[in-house]
Amino acid sequence: MKKSKGISNQMDMLNGSIFDKILLFALPLAISSILQQLFNSVDVAVVGRFASSEALAAVGSNSSVISLLINLFVGISVGANVVIANYIGQGKTEKIQDAVHTVMIVSLISGVFLLVLGLMIARPILEIMGTPENVIDLAVLYLHIYFLGMPFLMIYNFGAAVLRSKGDTKRPLYCLIISGVINACLNLLFVIVFKLSVAGVAIATVIADGVSAVLIIYFLMNEEETIRLRLNKLKIKKSELIKVIKIGVPAGLQGVVFSVSNVCIQTAINSFGSDAVAGSATGLNFEYFTYFTISAFVQAAVTFTSQNYGARNFKRCKKIFVYSMISSVVICGLMSAIFVVLRDFFAEIYTTDKAVLEYASIRMVHVLLFECLASSYEIGGAALRGLGYSMTPAVLTVLGSCVFRLIWIYTVFNKFRSFEMLMNVYPVSWVITGIAVLIAYAIVRKKLFKET
Repeated sequence: MKKSKGISNQMDMLNGSIFDKILLFALPLAISSILQQLFNSVDVAVVGRFASSEALAAVGSNSSVISLLINLFVGISVGANVVIANYIGQGKTEKIQDAVHTVMIVSLISGVFLLVLGLMIARPILEIMGTPENVIDLAVLYLHIYFLGMPFLMIYNFGAAVLRSKGDTKRPLYCLIISGVINACLNLLFVIVFKLSVAGVAIATVIADGVSAVLIIYFLMNEEETIRLRLNKLKIKKSELIKVIKIGVPAGLQGVVFSVSNVCIQTAINSFGSDAVAGSATGLNFEYFTYFTISAFVQAAVTFTSQNYGARNFKRCKKIFVYSMISSVVICGLMSAIFVVLRDFFAEIYTTDKAVLEYASIRMVHVLLFECLASSYEIGGAALRGLGYSMTPAVLTVLGSCVFRLIWIYTVFNKFRSFEMLMNVYPVSWVITGIAVLIAYAIVRKKLFKET
């Protein structure tokens, strides 16, 4: 029974049509990420409506700090996805088992490390960023509680990566729906009823993360034989760890450096005051929604490419890139346009403060409207990682987005100091990075695929 049940959750990425399978893979992933963000947005909306603008700024401005600290390990989970998917494509059952148990041990170690690190450096980072005095204590409190849930978050991320490697994006979605509903209900209870403000939404998040971790472990322990998690077999296999790190660390370092640039941007935002911080946090929520559609097709491109490259099916690899890119650009573009056209309506879900709404509107027009451009380097980089080239997109993204953004802040923004000019750094960096990564993908593909 268990075996047949596991097989029913596996997608055949090596045969048959591609476009519909990419959609079947990506859409549940996009929905799960969007749902997760919706539930996270309840954090922002609840404190914005029922606590204060300072609480809204404290919760909403922490995303860049959280990303800075966890992105390395999120990248390593991408490496796990690539390695396991490649083994599935090659039919190497024993290697799959070794990789699964290795990455789940890594997930627990990563979570504990992040818990300690987050508690130690939360305040110093926020002080370096110039977080407004009326916000910083609340922001530190939020981060201290939030990072208590890091072991749960890492277990879920790595476990979901294992399931995605075989094409299963539905059960991670179920995990997030259940934990997300719990998170939303607890937010309302802790903030409105118990008046816990920032602490309340952080506690709710930790509890919800714990639920999703338990569910993902349950699914893995009841998987089909080749990918099943057995607690008595948890062991780090050095050869598999090296392969995961080889793919995952460059992706993670890219995310870390990317977050450094975003921390610098957040520092610049902080200089405009708490209204700008709250407004930017409000607009940023909608960027998350649209970016998650890109991220879903990034995961599809990585996983499908890894399996088919492992099976040496180069023609399918080319089609995977095209279908993933088109889907990402179109869906992200449509969502962004809807949010921007109806920006006043959507922003007022989070706050009714006119000054905050004005900053939110500026961010949505200057950033959100053009977010589909990020598909260029994200999908291109995903295809390269699926082919085993993780360092190339990492370096190009660091240079094209991160380094360029820092240069922009200290030159263009410094000379023409306005919130609008600061926001313009995003679309310009997306264009530059996209061109570089797509050129690199074309060169690598030509080298690897011996044209027949």
